[in-house]
Amino acid sequence: MTDGEHTGDGPRGRTLVAGRRTVVWTATTGPGAPEPLHETDRVLLEAPNWSHDGGSLLLNGDGLLWRLDVREGAEPTVVELRGVPPINNDHVLSPDGATVYVSGADGHLYAAPADGGDGVRLTEDDTVHHYLHGVSPDGTTLAHVLIPRGVPGAPGRLALMPAAGGPSRVLDTGEGHIDGPEYSPDGSWILFNTEAFTEAPGHAQLARVPALGGPAERLLASDTVDWFPHVSPDGRYATYLSFPSGTLGHPADLDVTVRLVGTDDWAAPVRSHALFGGQGTLNVNSWAPDSERFAFVSYPLTGR
Repeated sequence: MTDGEHTGDGPRGRTLVAGRRTVVWTATTGPGAPEPLHETDRVLLEAPNWSHDGGSLLLNGDGLLWRLDVREGAEPTVVELRGVPPINNDHVLSPDGATVYVSGADGHLYAAPADGGDGVRLTEDDTVHHYLHGVSPDGTTLAHVLIPRGVPGAPGRLALMPAAGGPSRVLDTGEGHIDGPEYSPDGSWILFNTEAFTEAPGHAQLARVPALGGPAERLLASDTVDWFPHVSPDGRYATYLSFPSGTLGHPADLDVTVRLVGTDDWAAPVRSHALFGGQGTLNVNSWAPDSERFAFVSYPLTGR
């Protein structure tokens, strides 16, 4: 996780500083501008997951998990995850929506009831940090990133593990750092961003690899630094986040663009939504179950 202007150094992660606010947005695949769902200058909320009943979003903030109903005037409420350390912005829901899988500040993965309750640690290896991003459509496997502890600059590797807990198995994706691994809706592919296709430092591009292993395929070639591909439940659309050319990592506090594309042509955006954000804007899959809406977050200056 790359820290930015409104980053805290404590175990609860990033916090808002004076003059900035969180704005949670929803957008559709059709025409029209995104609409603000919730604004606050108290909590830096990140990375919305859309609930499987379509009625709410799950976000992290101040190391906690929050639920925000998708209705006008709703306020977020804390989802209590007992026995789970502060979490970051890598969290996903099980296919049935009953379980939330989260990445803890201790570098381990946890599972807990999505409505709150006792959490269970799933990972055992203390030599690596685990960053969660995807769960297979059948609910049996978690896709995550492994980064060695105490090795500055070590690249992230794509790994799979049983959703019930157990050892991780690394998939070969070529040279270079990867992040954001997420299953396609049919379970046949894992999509991610990778630095394997370019020589420019940090120039992440979107790719996919067969879920059973095989060579990585580039999804598009662009001049921007592209992160976090998320496919809609019906497989027709995808979103991803574009950073300016030359960006290293996925930092906070930049002018970035949320792009909507059809999965039949990743190089031709259907919609592009420019905003001030980056880290926390679109880290996890935020599609609604109807495949017609998605959510993201910005962090503008107050009054902007």
